[in-house]
Amino acid sequence: MEITTQLQVDQVQIEDALRTYAAKWPAYGVLKDAMSYSLLSGGKRIRPVLVLEICKLFGGTAEDALPFACGLEMVHTYSLIHDDLPCMDDDDFRRGKPTNHKVFGQANAVLAGDALLTTAFAVLAEASLPAERVQRGIAALANAAGPNGMVGGQVLDLLGEGNSLQEEEILAIESLKTGCMIEAAARLGAIAAGSTPEEEAAAAAYARKLGLAFQVRDDILDVMGDEGEFGKPIGSDQANQKSTFVALKGIAACEAWVQELTQEAVAFLAPFSGREFLCELAHFLARRTK
Repeated sequence: MEITTQLQVDQVQIEDALRTYAAKWPAYGVLKDAMSYSLLSGGKRIRPVLVLEICKLFGGTAEDALPFACGLEMVHTYSLIHDDLPCMDDDDFRRGKPTNHKVFGQANAVLAGDALLTTAFAVLAEASLPAERVQRGIAALANAAGPNGMVGGQVLDLLGEGNSLQEEEILAIESLKTGCMIEAAARLGAIAAGSTPEEEAAAAAYARKLGLAFQVRDDILDVMGDEGEFGKPIGSDQANQKSTFVALKGIAACEAWVQELTQEAVAFLAPFSGREFLCELAHFLARRTK
């Protein structure tokens, strides 16, 4: 099966599950609409796809992993809603549509993000998996999303605006802000499958390299991507006076680095049969245009 075909199969399964969860939310004012607007706005769904595919790599099923995948995507969506706010990156468009606060107002956008974050952990807690796996999954996602992960990275990102940061400083920001959640996707898939510690470690190492390659590719697209295809304004990093790998290294060096990181990522999966899709996914993301 071609990667795009399997990717679509996974995406449809994830979309259906997310819609099922969203249909059960209470309709207090515009809260349900605001939550659904961002959660069900499409997107690549790379993080939940990773959860499903890593789970299958280690002998689990997509059904085993779906609650973890959906919970992770809810946390990711909350982070995008808050990231787009005027007090953060002040973006007007996301995935080709007006951002949440532009449609529902800033207060409702903050509350929609809060609601998605808290709902995510209820979704994980209710997963039909052994209690020990559920506990580990909740801990993995909380650690990746909190002050030692995504939120910590966002703070460093805000502090770095207007400053000329060195490579190791940018790397620290991106490893926390973006990398931790992609690594969490791999860990959640491994946990759902009941993998060995060695298998989980290999999946996490793959995801760390994949996450960095993903972010460097994002930096490239922010400079030379097609705005209609990319789904958000080109040049937003420069407008926000953010230091990026592209600004530091140049596009050619970053393109080469993406390929190097991709090769390093797939090497971590070499011991495992059934790794073909995940290897192809890494290469697919390295050449993406949106």
